[in-house]
Amino acid sequence: MNIRSIIICILLVTATNVAAQAVAHLSRVGILFAGDLMQHESQLNAARQSDGTYSYSPCYSKIKGYITEADIAIANLETTIAGKPYGGYPMFCAPDSFLYAAQKAGFDIMLLANNHCLDRGQRGAMRTLAMLDSLGIEHLGVYRDSTDRAARYPYIVKAKGLKIALLNYTYGTNGIPVRPPMVVNLIDKATMERDIAKARSMHPDAIIACMHWGDEFTHKVSKEQRELTDWLIAHGVNHVIGNHPHVIQPFETRRDTASLARHAIVYSLGNLVSGMYARGRDGGALVTLRLRKFFGTTRLEGLEYLLAWVARPERDGVSNFEIWPAATPPDNLNRVTKTKLEEFVEDSRNLLGNDNSLIKEVFAK
Repeated sequence: MNIRSIIICILLVTATNVAAQAVAHLSRVGILFAGDLMQHESQLNAARQSDGTYSYSPCYSKIKGYITEADIAIANLETTIAGKPYGGYPMFCAPDSFLYAAQKAGFDIMLLANNHCLDRGQRGAMRTLAMLDSLGIEHLGVYRDSTDRAARYPYIVKAKGLKIALLNYTYGTNGIPVRPPMVVNLIDKATMERDIAKARSMHPDAIIACMHWGDEFTHKVSKEQRELTDWLIAHGVNHVIGNHPHVIQPFETRRDTASLARHAIVYSLGNLVSGMYARGRDGGALVTLRLRKFFGTTRLEGLEYLLAWVARPERDGVSNFEIWPAATPPDNLNRVTKTKLEEFVEDSRNLLGNDNSLIKEVFAK
């Protein structure tokens, strides 16, 4: 073998080793966030079986594959699981089977800091925590006491080589007092600043704040939401996911002036499932944050969203409430259903736009 051949072999081996090292140091994770899981009286009536039990199994059947594809799937549980008597608005309480269905659909983590978390008082909140624990569903935002919170919060989840810190806060609890020893994470800058500092001390690859905020039923982002987003990012949060308005609000990405990293901001995901039927309130978005870690540096690779719309028994030819991938609906829809669904898709696309290369719509398989 001549010198030239030896040099070529050395270069090939070196290139192969470099490529192998690069692959070994590359990790990707997809974290899915869903909107509000609510249960109104109409859903309760549709789920009631002849033997007095309740079934929610059809609810997620058409989107289950999309949820289970995610490395981590997170939703906002905006009802208590407090036992009988069950009820809808304004004091939500769903049967245990409501939670079973969400678990079977693939959700790993529930956000609990929302304005309905105390709808059945401390007893109801405690039972909700017990049910989540019994099913092995992780949760954050509401705690039995300060010791429980200190041990569990910030919540750390690990997947595919990435370590993510999750935070969760609500603007309030509908005027229901939080009675000690129970703790509900309220939006309070002094508390949040301490929590963010604690999260940073854990050296996560990303910190994601899940906020229950904003004005109900409006697609417009409030001044308070924007100011709090600025504050969160300035204090070390990487990405912000919002709920509460019950309609979709804009998504955006921001470039960090210091690191040039991108921050994902989702002001509101809307409803994943509810009994609401007014225009804009009859659906929402499932958003997946695609994060990439390369040689120790984590970046936002993309933000994908699936539009989801809720079909109702009395209008849409279904026996129970069902979540449909809005852009790929079943065939042979009646005229009213087709019109309502097309309105939701068109309104959502007009709101979210298509001028951001990191944000894209995806479709269920």
